[in-house]
Amino acid sequence: MTPLHRFAFIVHPLSIEDLFRKRKYRIARYLPQSWVESALRLLKPQVVSEITGVRSATGAETAGWFIGCPLTAKQLISGDLKKNTEMIIACGRLAAEQGAEIVGLGAFTSIVGDAGVAIAEALDIGVTTGNSYTVATAVEGTLQAAEQLGIDPGEARTAILGATGSIGKVCARLLVKQVGSLTLAARRKADLNGLAAELNGAGAVVDMTTDVNEALHDADLVIAVTSAVDAVIQPDMLKPGAVVCDVARPRDVSKKVAEARDDVLVIEGGAVAVPGEVDFHFDFGFPPRTAYACMAETMILALAGRTGDYSLGRDIKIEQVEEIRGLAKEHGFGLAGFRSFERAVTEEQIAKVREARRR
Repeated sequence: MTPLHRFAFIVHPLSIEDLFRKRKYRIARYLPQSWVESALRLLKPQVVSEITGVRSATGAETAGWFIGCPLTAKQLISGDLKKNTEMIIACGRLAAEQGAEIVGLGAFTSIVGDAGVAIAEALDIGVTTGNSYTVATAVEGTLQAAEQLGIDPGEARTAILGATGSIGKVCARLLVKQVGSLTLAARRKADLNGLAAELNGAGAVVDMTTDVNEALHDADLVIAVTSAVDAVIQPDMLKPGAVVCDVARPRDVSKKVAEARDDVLVIEGGAVAVPGEVDFHFDFGFPPRTAYACMAETMILALAGRTGDYSLGRDIKIEQVEEIRGLAKEHGFGLAGFRSFERAVTEEQIAKVREARRR
């Protein structure tokens, strides 16, 4: 019988408000935010829940744990880098104590520690950011949405926000051969210059900008994958009939877009159907048997017995994206349908956006 390789995945509250949803922390809503953040610094990593029932199409099985990092996105991105790295390493060691052979870095824990490299060097188990499968599903989901709206990718004006990050760069390298034009958007012009120079002549017409409004105003397809703590896409920025695949957590797209713009399609990047009767024993806002792509990558690698390091650093290879896509298909993982702001996208919503494009 194939041995059972176990995994773990590190989760953390995206904001202080996330804590208020849990009964034992509700008192915190009445305290100053600075007090709550100071208190979180004193907490240790903990096992949030056990994950059971993951069963591959091949018959292989795996199980694992969610490990809770007590720090918010704001604390992880702007706090003491050394202390934050030590906290994530402690999460990884707790995962190893439970019996995990590979651990996935969720949300902002994948940014700290040189995109997972420093974390992997400190641990005796495998580490992945999950970025390879996140890229695969983001591109696949965006192109599927384009097809449903009647958008020809070869003619589409496409923008990538956060284009110079580890996920954004690979999305750009994959899409440059499939779309009509490609706008790269990021904060640092020097990084954009290097990526644009690499992609020029590879297919699409490539330009770049540090201005989000400029990147979005004429875009048919958008992949948003910045590391911003607050939403960067507001309702007045988008073209009618546009598709936005929001890969970032916290979200890059403001909730106001859902309220004010029924003529655009915003989809959550990387909603993946997990094979088997999986039970996460933890509510992270997805339907049953559905996970983020970064979580799914960790499970896929465990099922395949690939418990070494994977998807580390800021330069993910296209070959690695193709490999994890193949492993996902072999083990029965796939896109779980379109979701937008924690709800399934309906045919009526798609029809409204399709009509906006016709107009």
